[in-house]
Amino acid sequence: MSEKIGIAILGSTGSIGTQALEVIENHPDYFDLQVLTAGKNADLLIEQAKKYQPNTVVIGDEDSYQKVKDALWGENIHVYCGEDALCQVVEATNVHSVLTALVGYAGLKPTIHAIEAGKTIALANKETLVVAGEFITKLAREKGVNIYPVDSEHSAIFQCLVGEFHNPIEKIYLTASGGPFRGFSISDLQKVTLEQALKHPNWSMGAKITIDSASLMNKGLEVIEAKWLFNLKPEQIDVIVHPQSIVHSLIQFQDGSMKAQMGLPDMKLPIQYALSYPNRLPTNFPRFNFMDYPQLTFEAPDRKVFKNLDLAYRVMDELGTSACILNAANEVAVDAFLNKKISFLEIGELNETVVNETKNILNPSYQDYVNSDQNAREKALQLLRK
Repeated sequence: MSEKIGIAILGSTGSIGTQALEVIENHPDYFDLQVLTAGKNADLLIEQAKKYQPNTVVIGDEDSYQKVKDALWGENIHVYCGEDALCQVVEATNVHSVLTALVGYAGLKPTIHAIEAGKTIALANKETLVVAGEFITKLAREKGVNIYPVDSEHSAIFQCLVGEFHNPIEKIYLTASGGPFRGFSISDLQKVTLEQALKHPNWSMGAKITIDSASLMNKGLEVIEAKWLFNLKPEQIDVIVHPQSIVHSLIQFQDGSMKAQMGLPDMKLPIQYALSYPNRLPTNFPRFNFMDYPQLTFEAPDRKVFKNLDLAYRVMDELGTSACILNAANEVAVDAFLNKKISFLEIGELNETVVNETKNILNPSYQDYVNSDQNAREKALQLLRK
C-alpha cells in the first residue's frame, strides 16, 4: 500500500491495547503507530513506548507524568498527561484511525474529539455507544466518520454484513459464553467469590469486563451497542448462550437466510479487521479445527437469575440518559465488588435501584450525559455507604 495507516491506541496497557500492539507489530508495512495512552500504568506505558517508538504518549494520571517523561528522555517521543491531552492527540494529522480501548465512561470524550476531527474509529469501548449512542451516531453521520466494531460479537455481525449492506436485517443473535456461572441458581450465586468471577472459561480480558461477563451485564451492554451500530429495534436483537465461543454472532435476513462468523476465541482477529478494513491481512493465528469441537451447543440465557440482561433491554427501550445511568451504576458496583465491598448479586441490585431512582432525560445534550453519569455515580456511592 502507498501510505501506512497512522494508529492511535487509547488504552494501550489494557487487554485490547496490548493485543492491538501485537497486530501492529506483525504488519509494520501496513500500520504506523503514532500514539499510545494509558490511565495509570506508567511502567507498562514506558516499556511499550521504548519498544514501539510512537510519536506521542499520554499518561492520564498526572502524578505519573514526570516519571514517564524522565524515563523517555532522549527517546524522541512527545510526553503529555491528563484528559485534555488525550483529547488533543487524537486530532493530530498523522493519526488516521483511533482504537478506543479505554475502560468505561472514560472513552466517551476522546472518542467525540476523534470523530469531530474526522478520524476512523475502531471501537472497543462499548460504553461510548451505551452511554451516548444517539449523540455519537448522529455526530459520526454528520462528520462522515466510520465506526468499526472491535467487540467480537459486533465484529462478527459487521463481517456478515459485508456485501449485504443493501439488504435489510430481520434479526441478529449475539452469542454469549454464559461466563463462569452458567447454569447457576440464585442460591448458588449468593456464595460465589471474586476469584471465581474472574475466571472466564474462554476469553482473556480485563477485570471489569470479566465481571460484566459473569453477570451478563456485558451482554446487556453489547445489546445496547448493537442497537446503535446497526440501527436496530430492541426486538431485532436476541441473545443466545453458546458455551464454546466459536460462533461469534449471527445475522438473519428478511428472506430467512442466516450468516454466522466463526473462529477461535481470539480478540486479535476483530482488532485487526477493524484496523485494516476492508482488507483481510494474513495472520499466523491458530486455525479452527472442526474435529476439536464435534459439538456446538446453544441455549437461552437465564434472565430470572441474571437480571442485568433484562435491565439493559429496559433502558435501551427507554432511550434518553437511561443507559448512561445504568452504565455509571454498574461501573461503581463492579468496582465495589472488585474491592470486596459488596457481593456478586448486589451488583444487579445496585444497578436496578440507581436506574429506578435517577431521573432519565430524554433528547439529551452532551452535558446531560455528563450530568446523568455524575448523578448516577453519586447515587450508587450513597447507596453503598448505607
